[in-house]
Parts: sequence; C-alpha cells; structure tokens
Amino acid sequence: MWNMHDGIGWWMVWGGVMMVLFWGTVIGLIVWGVSQVTGGAARGEESPLDVARRRYARGEITPEEFERLRQDLA
Repeated sequence: MWNMHDGIGWWMVWGGVMMVLFWGTVIGLIVWGVSQVTGGAARGEESPLDVARRRYARGEITPEEFERLRQDLA
C-alpha cells in the first residue's frame, strides 16, 4: 500500500534523524552543564599545592620556599 515513492517513507526517515539530533543535543547539553558545575577537578587540573610539591621534588625550590608556599596556600 505505502512505499517510498509516495513520500511518506522519507518523512519517517527525516523524523528519525531529527529525533536522534534532538536527543543528542539534549544529552550533550546535560554533559556540558555537569562538567561546568564540577569545575576544574573533573578536568584533571592540579592544585597550586600540587604544583609546589612537584617543583620541590624536582629541586626547583628550596625547602624554605616550599614551606612558605605551603603556609601561604593553606
């Protein structure tokens, strides 16, 4: 009775594509929103104290400088 030449079949394909795009956008916005709310910790950013520890471990700063930085950051 119905076939692709009647045009109704293409509307069904187009509707399916639009539904996938809609839900993909909704899910993408939710993921983006959650990543914005969680902040830098979810992105793997180092804290300033972690940077100071790494610099101290490499010998870039003295123990006195590290201790001063640790107190300033606490």
